[in-house]
Amino acid sequence: MTEPLDLGDDKSLLLVDDDEAFLRRLAKAMEKRGFAVETAESVAQGKAIANARPPAYAVVDLRLEDGNGLDVVELLRAKRPESRIVVLTGYGAIATAVAAVKIGATDYLAKPADANDVTNALLARGAELPPPPENPMSADRVRWEHIQRVYELCDRNVSETARRLSMHRRTLQRILAKRSPR
Repeated sequence: MTEPLDLGDDKSLLLVDDDEAFLRRLAKAMEKRGFAVETAESVAQGKAIANARPPAYAVVDLRLEDGNGLDVVELLRAKRPESRIVVLTGYGAIATAVAAVKIGATDYLAKPADANDVTNALLARGAELPPPPENPMSADRVRWEHIQRVYELCDRNVSETARRLSMHRRTLQRILAKRSPR
């Protein structure tokens, strides 16, 4: 990055995610971009920070172990209406995106999103859309990621996963046996 980012006077950024490794990587990358980063690994921690020191920017994971990240978004919007909030999630669904934007999120990104995607979403103004990602996942990869996520949420139970995905169990077993697409 050659030119410094225009973050404004307040560079405070709250990152809320229960994936500790992802949270550390993103925090480090955002600090390099000039943000003053605070992290939280739960809804409770995120709300505590939002109450005490409402940030100018926030990146909030939708599904956290102790609840829904939208609770943090709602509190942030009430405490600091002008804050720029991006909701991150591994569960890309149109209904969830609509709910996030309705309660005050500036943008919505599906995981895996990198620091450039997050920065572009945080700094996009008005109707201006951030540029598309340089290396988006292929449709096959998105499908595979979704199947893996549901499989993990079903405690690696093939029959339950197949039922929830409305797919034949043997078809699911074949998909799970293959390597992930690029």
